[in-house]
Amino acid sequence: MSADRVTLDTNILFYAADTDAGERHERAQEIVRQAALEQDCFLSLQTLGELFASVTRKGKMEVGEAREAVTDYLELFPVIAAGPDTLRKAVGAVEQHSLSFWDAMQWAVARQAGARLLLSEDLQHGRELEGVHFRDPFRVDDPFAAPE
Repeated sequence: MSADRVTLDTNILFYAADTDAGERHERAQEIVRQAALEQDCFLSLQTLGELFASVTRKGKMEVGEAREAVTDYLELFPVIAAGPDTLRKAVGAVEQHSLSFWDAMQWAVARQAGARLLLSEDLQHGRELEGVHFRDPFRVDDPFAAPE
């Protein structure tokens, strides 16, 4: 059974682009494929901005190739941007839950958009915060399974 709405963190998209990442590359590509075809998945604007910055900075893609990748994701998934209330919620999560600021922004956008599941290698696997479950998709067989 699938979680309701889900979102992917930048690291999933980065590994999907990083052909040097071996098994993580293959797994990330499968996760993105499943997210696009089988899930109610959206991406945050932050995720796409971070993807562009990281793949170009780390030499995984040239600027034009990264632009094309971001454009493809814009067409493949709905994209949600943070607003002022999202920023307030993220700042509160930093203070109350000890999240890093950018992780808190990812969580706040996920919460704002009604996601029940945030797939990320960087967040505390298995943690739930105000209805959003954090899951490391590289640690489980079915990353999209409904949270318990």
